[in-house]
Amino acid sequence: MNEQFDILGVKISATNLADSCDFIENKIRAHDSSYICIAPVATIVDCQKDHEYLEVINNASMTTPDGMPVVWLGKFKGYKQVSRTYGPDLLDRFCRLGCSRGYSHYFYGGTQKTNQLLEKKLKEKYPEINIVGRYAPPFRKIKEEESFEILEQINTLKPDVLWVGLGSPKQDFWMAQHQKLLDVGVMIGVGAAFDFIAGTKKQAPVWMQKTGLEWLFRLFSEPKRLWKRYLIGNSLFILYLIRNFFNPSKIK
Repeated sequence: MNEQFDILGVKISATNLADSCDFIENKIRAHDSSYICIAPVATIVDCQKDHEYLEVINNASMTTPDGMPVVWLGKFKGYKQVSRTYGPDLLDRFCRLGCSRGYSHYFYGGTQKTNQLLEKKLKEKYPEINIVGRYAPPFRKIKEEESFEILEQINTLKPDVLWVGLGSPKQDFWMAQHQKLLDVGVMIGVGAAFDFIAGTKKQAPVWMQKTGLEWLFRLFSEPKRLWKRYLIGNSLFILYLIRNFFNPSKIK
């Protein structure tokens, strides 16, 4: 079951870490190469400007609430079970679960250095983890097709989980575009999770994550790259919510 609530036309799953892991297991059993998106405020804002992206997100099997404002809105709408289902936490928790189930993992995204450190850290933490492959792709534009050789490699390995760390919206378009070409259990786009777990980027303290201030930590960590996303994006999110409150029929 995948209950959803609507934020500005974006369907967000009313989920938490435990329920999300159960959902992923069901998708692995179905083995239909479905994809799961992680939705912070930035994703919802981007969907207001790009209808194709909105369709990609709403066609996902599950879109988890990443970001405390998304969680707060879910709870306000009556879904008390909702809690933050953040890419790094989901990756870590399901890797731990997968050790007892024998699930296999493939990591697509990041850099070669990040991926090496990611595999090292995960194997140190979970010695029984089954990592069958990893690939750091060259820079590509959004919606550019993956090479046949990499798709063939992934299909040969048939991982239960294909973790995609390209950042949004690129990872979401990539999963939707290649869904029918891949023989995997489930694909999950986890943003900067590879970097955070590998230790190549610093994570915000837990108290900042829980109080909805992680954006501020990340802004100061990478101001040149993230200032538009957080300063402009967060302001637009508030404006869109106000506009939708007074005129619910005009979401975009």
